[in-house]
Amino acid sequence: MSTTQSVKSPIEMMYHWEQTTPDKVFLRQPKNLEWNELTWSEVADKVRRVAQHISKQNYTPGSRIGIWSSNSRDWVIADLAIMLSGHISIPIYPGQDIDSANYILEHSEAEMIFVGSFDLAPRFDEVNRPDLQTVAMLGASVECDTSIESICQEYEPFSASPIPDPEDIFTIIYTSGTTGNPKGVMHSHSTPGKVVPGIAKSFKMYDEGSRFFSFLPMAHAAERIVVELASLYCNASISFSEGLATFGDEIRSVQPTFFFAVPRLWIKFKAGIDAKIPPEQQSSLSKEQKDQIAHQLGLSEAKIILTGSAPCPVDVQDWFFDMGIVLRDGYGMTENFVHGIGWTKNDTPKSGCVGQPMSDDVKFRLTDAGEIQFQSDGLMKGYYKNPEKTAEVLVDGWYCTGDSGRLDEDGDLWVTGRISEVFKTSKGKFVVPSKIESMLGTAIELAQYCVIGHGYTAPVLLATLSEIGNEMDRTALEQRLVSVLDDVNAQLNPWERLAQIIITPEWTIENALLTPTMKLKRKQIEDAHKAHVSGDNVEKIVTFVV
Repeated sequence: MSTTQSVKSPIEMMYHWEQTTPDKVFLRQPKNLEWNELTWSEVADKVRRVAQHISKQNYTPGSRIGIWSSNSRDWVIADLAIMLSGHISIPIYPGQDIDSANYILEHSEAEMIFVGSFDLAPRFDEVNRPDLQTVAMLGASVECDTSIESICQEYEPFSASPIPDPEDIFTIIYTSGTTGNPKGVMHSHSTPGKVVPGIAKSFKMYDEGSRFFSFLPMAHAAERIVVELASLYCNASISFSEGLATFGDEIRSVQPTFFFAVPRLWIKFKAGIDAKIPPEQQSSLSKEQKDQIAHQLGLSEAKIILTGSAPCPVDVQDWFFDMGIVLRDGYGMTENFVHGIGWTKNDTPKSGCVGQPMSDDVKFRLTDAGEIQFQSDGLMKGYYKNPEKTAEVLVDGWYCTGDSGRLDEDGDLWVTGRISEVFKTSKGKFVVPSKIESMLGTAIELAQYCVIGHGYTAPVLLATLSEIGNEMDRTALEQRLVSVLDDVNAQLNPWERLAQIIITPEWTIENALLTPTMKLKRKQIEDAHKAHVSGDNVEKIVTFVV
């Protein structure tokens, strides 16, 4: 432990608020729409008791400790206790499949795991680590060695307030694994203090009474950084959700001042309003009616509303603009601590454009091949136990994202897709699938879509149906999808035009077609459904395999 450092680590921020604002509410946990609130002093007391339990296990300093749970107050308490006791947290997505979870626990050599509510809890006995010590968190259905609740009754608080060495690792965040085994991204204690205050300032999080609402998994780097860690630097409260059944009522109750979500949620928000107010009637809504919609979505007091993790369909983003809800893009990744690009300007964003650097110390460039590369204080130390892959992506101090992009006349960045996802048809023409997919936001009958076509005469759209699509008459739906195809193709170059739509069953984490962060596993989706592609002679424009 060092005695001085220029920036504050997350655990030092807990010490600070524990002393200066002990009675201010920090964490809010709902049960049946009733809120249990914990102040900074109450949270710190629990953190110190859990840290005392961990320290009594006599692990080697810097040992790895997992957290496998959906979000709750206990997620934050466990995370801070791991920091306080001098160890390294290993978040695991609540939707993580067993094989990947086993890989992460074995690869990280985890000594202990905090277990809460997660999707595959009934299969926890398939975890191949019988020596792993287990601690139950809020919502746990797994039998554990002990629980946070028991620990807080049995142990006295850890009394010391050590200052971590700034260069020591505080977390290893495993990527979602779109193309293979997850990679462990290492970040040091100093990184949040260097990065998060700038992000918070850019996204207007510093304010008396700032309220965050945590919905995405905190194992997701963006949620953890812009909600959990940002709250530690902004002294903001975090409200959690008990689950999808109560989510709407909870977020309406909180009306957060900052909210972050992925495109799939924004698409669902829009679909929910479309189901109540037909789209053709929405253009005549008054400002008061639009304000009521914002309140209904829980967004009436949000100063910044952020989308990220994947491209948000332009038509969906435009819909929010029309409703008076300014939905801004953010672009970052686990490897740079989401310290990247965002629309931080006060004017209405350009739909589909991520904007400019979040802070002055973020530098980016486009290579001759169009790849986006970053330099910033948020860059990882590397991939855990993987120097070869680290050397591939960290080159001369630049992080090579693998994403392609372009700059417009204002210097704003547009992300145009993954370089590795660009394919060539049999006609020898290159096609960028994300460009076509971004045009499908108005197709409310579709929920998920993936454009394929490597070696085909023309690209093909694989898609799943939304709730609206599933409720439609099959003949009417087919006619509508042919119309969607015509509308999209009218905007494309001849070699990009879609020849066919194939409607498939839903793609999920469980059937291994989505990552735990809901990203498409494109190769697996194509492999699962390419047998239904008609080939050169398209027999049917729309094919249903559901």
